[in-house]
Amino acid sequence: QVQLVESGGGLVQPGGSLRLSCAASGSIFSFNVMGWYRQAPGKQRELVAVIASAGSTNYADSVKGRFTISRDGAKNTVYLQMNSLEPQDTAVYYCNLLDRRSAYWGQGTQVTVSS
Repeated sequence: QVQLVESGGGLVQPGGSLRLSCAASGSIFSFNVMGWYRQAPGKQRELVAVIASAGSTNYADSVKGRFTISRDGAKNTVYLQMNSLEPQDTAVYYCNLLDRRSAYWGQGTQVTVSS
């Protein structure tokens, strides 16, 4: 079993920055993909960014050039640096870990972009 604990959400003004963190614990396979998804009110959950254990990344078109995903393998932690935030980035952000057994989710952290 894998547990994911997110931190770093909050309220920020348009144009501001936030950094999300997600620490994984438990039985973690060395090969996995970690990432961030988000869900705004009334919308489906969508991919934001993912990073494989080997380092390859994938981003949603809407965040390319503004968000950066990274990971610390030794700490089993993934980060999402969010810059130039826009009101449409407002959502609950969920951490995800995918390995050959299953997909695991964190509890979510709220990000609100508003003046």
